[in-house]
Amino acid sequence: MMCFGRLISGLGCGAAIVVVPIYIAETAPPKEKGLFGAFTQISICLGILVTQLLGYFMSRGSMWRYILAIAGIIGLFQLAALLFVPESPKWLAERSSPQTAREILHKIRGRKADIEAEVKAWNIDATATDISEEEALLSAPPGSHPAPNPKAASQSIGIWDALIMPAYRPAIIAVVAVMFTQQLTGINSIVMYSVSLLSSLLPTTASLLIVAVSALNVIVTALCAPLSDKIGRKTCIVLSITGMGTCAVLLALGLLFGVKVLAAIATLIFVASFAVGLGPVPFILANELVGPEAVGATQSCGLAANWIATFLVSQFFPIVDKALGGQGKVYFVFAAFALVLGLFIAWWVPVTRGKSGVEEVWGRKEVRERIE
Repeated sequence: MMCFGRLISGLGCGAAIVVVPIYIAETAPPKEKGLFGAFTQISICLGILVTQLLGYFMSRGSMWRYILAIAGIIGLFQLAALLFVPESPKWLAERSSPQTAREILHKIRGRKADIEAEVKAWNIDATATDISEEEALLSAPPGSHPAPNPKAASQSIGIWDALIMPAYRPAIIAVVAVMFTQQLTGINSIVMYSVSLLSSLLPTTASLLIVAVSALNVIVTALCAPLSDKIGRKTCIVLSITGMGTCAVLLALGLLFGVKVLAAIATLIFVASFAVGLGPVPFILANELVGPEAVGATQSCGLAANWIATFLVSQFFPIVDKALGGQGKVYFVFAAFALVLGLFIAWWVPVTRGKSGVEEVWGRKEVRERIE
């Protein structure tokens, strides 16, 4: 029964981690997408912190059942709260309901807010009346299926189509690379194994240190939430990788030579560096590297890569650590990943700050202008 519950929970988490960043990107103010997009990672970090606090105080006897019950109560509260969450205006506009989309956007932004520029960016005739499903079916040519919105600029495409179409392939490579980097730089080795890793060096404070690490992750992620809007997504990611790679080396040296202060400080800065960029930014990249028709497919590819990398780290970290003789030498491997993947991201991932759309992000607009 517990295995079945974990399976259902995993399916729910997998669906949520794909849909939630897309929903936030479609409803957040255009100039503050980075700030609002960071709430995905803030919520994840907060969940980890609450879980670790519950585990610290309640991990004895049969009290683990209360931890699971609390998780269930939180899930029911979220389900009830969804009744008050409006549908994405952009999604409605692309599916034959432009007037309803405008009304909802006005409700989200405020009645006095100017939404015309945002509506124009949808590339849809938002002055048209809503089209019912029956009307769309009647207006479609015989033997064909109607588009979600005849006024829409594009239709959603599937994962396989996104993978084989050259226009989307660079973006998928970029998102997958960043998602792999998020995990292969070693953050989950700290979250999952740091108690056993640091217990020989800090036998009495290892558990408290991990709770402090999770609290620091929440605080720094929240403080750095506006940063990606100010200095750019790519800059945040590169800074994050640099800090994590450097701290991985320092953590390895601290564990190898038994320098407690160095190991503790390196662990804290390692997590803080993750919160600067690799924590929140990967979840909002897909919305800026591809058009709306391919965001879902790109996000799915990226998150599949993320979960695969998470599995690899969680499964093989103890094995590799033991094979290398322990004492933190495995963090030299994470530092090597940070170097290689960081160089690739610096070369491949485009700058999105200050760019007006996907075409300009990838330089296609400039190329077309030169040709004309």
